[in-house]
This record gives sequence, C-alpha cells and structure tokens, in this order.
Amino acid sequence: MKKYILSRLVQLVPILFGITFLTFGLMQFTADDAVDILYEQSGGASEAVKAAKRGELGLDQPFWVQYGRWLFGLSTGDMGRSFISGKLVFETFVDKLPATVELMLVSILLTILVATPLGILAAVYQNRPLDYFIRAVSFIGNSLPNFFVGLLLIYFLALKLGLLPIMSQPGNLSGVIMPALTLTIAMGAKYTRQIRAVVLEELDKPYVTGARARGVKEYTILTKSVLRSALIMIITLLALSMGSLLGGTAIVETIFLWDGVGKMAVDAILMRDYPLIQAYVVWMAIIYVGMNLAADLLYHYLDPRVRYGTGGGA
Repeated sequence: MKKYILSRLVQLVPILFGITFLTFGLMQFTADDAVDILYEQSGGASEAVKAAKRGELGLDQPFWVQYGRWLFGLSTGDMGRSFISGKLVFETFVDKLPATVELMLVSILLTILVATPLGILAAVYQNRPLDYFIRAVSFIGNSLPNFFVGLLLIYFLALKLGLLPIMSQPGNLSGVIMPALTLTIAMGAKYTRQIRAVVLEELDKPYVTGARARGVKEYTILTKSVLRSALIMIITLLALSMGSLLGGTAIVETIFLWDGVGKMAVDAILMRDYPLIQAYVVWMAIIYVGMNLAADLLYHYLDPRVRYGTGGGA
C-alpha cells in the first residue's frame, strides 16, 4: 500500500511540470500582459514607464528564464507575488480557499442528501410513475447550465421572493444557499441517474434473489448489500466532483460574487496575473491526483476484491 501511494505521489511531479510548462508557454502568446492591463486601468502610461515596470516584474526576460525562475521558486516554497496587488501569491490563495471549501462541503452534502434517496427510489419503482418523474426531473436538471440555474435562482429567490441575498458572502448560511443549490441541481441530477443504474444492476444479481428467497427484508437488502456495492460508483463521482469544486466553480462564484478560488482564477486570467494563474494550475493538478488517490484507497477499504499490483490501480 505504501509503495502504491508513493508511486502515485511521484507521478505528480511530471504532471505538474507538463501542465505548468504548457500554461506558462500559452500565456506568452497573449497580445498584452499584466503591465498593459495595469496601466490601462490607471489611465495609461508611456512605453518607457511600462518597460521599467516589465523589468521590475521580470517580464522582459526570455521565456526559459521566467519559467526557470518560477520553477525554482516553487521548489523552495516561494510562489512569488501577484503582479497586480503585490501580495504574496500563497497568502492570497490561502485567503480565498476557505470560501471555496465551504461552498464545496455544502454542495456535496446537499447532493448526497438529494441524489441518494432519489436514485434508490427510481430503481425500486422502476418503470412506474415515480421512476418516470424522477428521471424526467434529473434529465432537465442535468441539461441546464449552471449560469442559467444561478440566474433563475437569483430572479425567483432573491428578486421576486426576497428570501436570500443576491451577493453571497462566505461564513453566512443564507449566503451559501443559492450558489450551493446551483451546483447541487446539476450534480444531483447526474448522481441520481448513476445511482439508479447501479442499484438496478445490483438488484438483478443472484445474491439479491437468494436473499429475497431466504425472507430477508427489502430494506435490509438495499441498505446492507446493494447500497454498499453502489458506494464504489458514488465515491468515484464524489472524487471527481470534489476535485472540480475545490478548484473553484468559476461561473457560479463570479455570478454570486463568491470570493473563492474560482473567482480569483478568473480575475487573474483577465488581468494576466501570471503568478496567481500558475498557483491555480498547480492547485488543480494536486487536487485531482489527491482525489483520485483517496478514491483508490477507499475502494480498497470498501471492496476486499480490489487489490493493488505493480503499476495497477482500482
């Protein structure tokens, strides 16, 4: 097990190198840079002033020098300073992260509470009115883009009914409800359909038929056997969703002015703030490798049939 975990962590090194190299390279092809945007917002400046600022930030250096300097700083724990605010990148990132974690936890909790019972009910009442209704609702929910759902919630819950604030602030329960609901509608719809499919597959297996023949109650079969087997798929979906949510849902955070990592990344891209963009890229790579590793370890715990071999996974 330790060897497997170590090998997965080692895999992160070339992944980080490749992703950061491509990202850093693509940013060099933009027509303008952080200096142009910075002085454009402040009313403009002469080319001499801009050149001096580029020299101060190191933007006048060749690509390989800039990337090498950033890579060396990363290896020593120094992610640099923001070109726009001048603050340390690590401090800025850590300051935004709690808001994204809060939104992720609430969204995941709501999704599990909604999708798990709906998926099981749809499977148990297969091809009955309740199943058709749940499938129709989940199809609609999965088809609606997040920005449209967010705007609908703002219109009805905030403007028409006045139940919730339009602008959301971290740490406020009423503020997190609308952005969390926006994410839950799409994720819950996808989870419901997946859980229904897995539960139906399990219900057709011989061990379920045998349990019914022995007089085991349907509730016991569902909770003790079927749902446990379905957990493998649910964990996979959770790992992927948590990865994307921890990376920040840029559209939702921007719509609701949720001051998280996703909104920070959008602002950094618009302002060509390269150090912040690179920090976000590194964060995303670490998240997905970490989430996939955690999912593999949970597979091992939940299903004894799962074994790790050389170069193999779950």
